[in-house]
Amino acid sequence: MPLVLVVLVGASWVFFARAGAEIQVKSEEVRQLQEKGDTDGKGGKLQMEIDGITNERIFEGVLLAFLSAGLVGIFFVVQILPSIAHRFTHAIYDSAEMLDTDSMHDARSLLAQGDYHGAIAAFRVAAAADPLNRLPWVEITKIYKDKLGDAAGAVQTIRHAMESQKWEINDAAYFLFRLAELYDEVVGDRASARAILQQGVEQFPGTRHAANASHKLYDWDLADTAALSGQETPA
Repeated sequence: MPLVLVVLVGASWVFFARAGAEIQVKSEEVRQLQEKGDTDGKGGKLQMEIDGITNERIFEGVLLAFLSAGLVGIFFVVQILPSIAHRFTHAIYDSAEMLDTDSMHDARSLLAQGDYHGAIAAFRVAAAADPLNRLPWVEITKIYKDKLGDAAGAVQTIRHAMESQKWEINDAAYFLFRLAELYDEVVGDRASARAILQQGVEQFPGTRHAANASHKLYDWDLADTAALSGQETPA
């Protein structure tokens, strides 16, 4: 198909150019006849021929445009588009593969093998390689809390992550609320958890994070009131 289109485009260019040359020659003959005085009416016949050739040339020009567009389209689809797609795909997968292999793969492998301290060390390496990614710190916290039963280690990890750099608001709020959750559910220190959530209300005013913290504090107030009422009723 590309070869056929190439032949058709070439032939169309030849006919188009030949028609243009013929029109130019006949137009010059008409001009000369008009200057000498066209007594036989040859100029009118030549003009009719010119008009016919012009109409044919217009058709050939339209056909040439369609054939050229088709040839360019086939070349783009067959040659250029696959090259672009190939480079784009490799850019995505190579980048993802590099990130997963260099940062998280080793840590997850050690975690699956039960080497929790080795996994923690590997996740710390991943955090250093990608400082704006909070996931390594989240995974380290989970290992301390769920695998090692080390509440203090989990709390220390969150605090270290929070202080390691200036996070975006969503990440900073996430760490703050996870810290409050650890103090409340793992450490059993709701007073400290309350203080942390109140810090979130003050640190992120007018955001959904402040609203969530306020709602959680309100729920705790209701729960504490209900518990206090339940204790006083028997007495």
